[in-house]
Amino acid sequence: MTSDSPLPPGQQLRSSFERFGLGRFANKFPADARHARFQLGGDVATSLVVDEQLRALPRVSQRSDFHCVTTWSVQGLEWQGFRFADFYARIVEPLARPKPGADFVVLKGQDGYRTCMYLPDLLHDDVLLADTLNGAPLDIAHGAPLRLVAPAHYGYKNMKHLAAIEFRVGRGDYRFPFPYPGLMDHPRARVALEERVRYLPAAWVRPLYRMLIPVVIGKSRRALARHLAQDNAAR
Repeated sequence: MTSDSPLPPGQQLRSSFERFGLGRFANKFPADARHARFQLGGDVATSLVVDEQLRALPRVSQRSDFHCVTTWSVQGLEWQGFRFADFYARIVEPLARPKPGADFVVLKGQDGYRTCMYLPDLLHDDVLLADTLNGAPLDIAHGAPLRLVAPAHYGYKNMKHLAAIEFRVGRGDYRFPFPYPGLMDHPRARVALEERVRYLPAAWVRPLYRMLIPVVIGKSRRALARHLAQDNAAR
């Protein structure tokens, strides 16, 4: 989806792309925002740390839209990084060797957040492991040092501050972060089908989510400002 596309069902356009997320994580930031490294594990033959291996992958640039589950969208963002499909073919399969059927993928962030996706969705050409936004390295507001970009899925699937990727056979003990209810975490969360939550009609949750937007933005802004002030004072 690009800025030439009409907005998906239930979405409203925003002019600015701000830090946004679940309230529990507003005051949590990555311990290392400079080095794009993460753990690769789960139901695999060999677990490993992915670091320098990423540099061997072809870099790609992509212009795509971002759609938050709370009904706001930002269009025409310029991302750069590595296709997840290339990462899987050149690093995951030959080095980690996932077990047959390990297509349930858990993504974890340095801030403690976690989400899940299915491997076939991750292998689409527009899914990236991105380290650059609009021509500049990612900052902590948008997922430094490395994040997932999956334009066809709501923002809560687009993991920021990537710390680990686990390929699993089945859901196992995966749970959406406490204390948020599991119904908030749709297993696929496809924007075009308006898969906002489990079980409930999308039209029911849109008004509630829209009410939360100013609250979440305000909390995220204040937390980011405090963090940056503390970081500058420590230098």
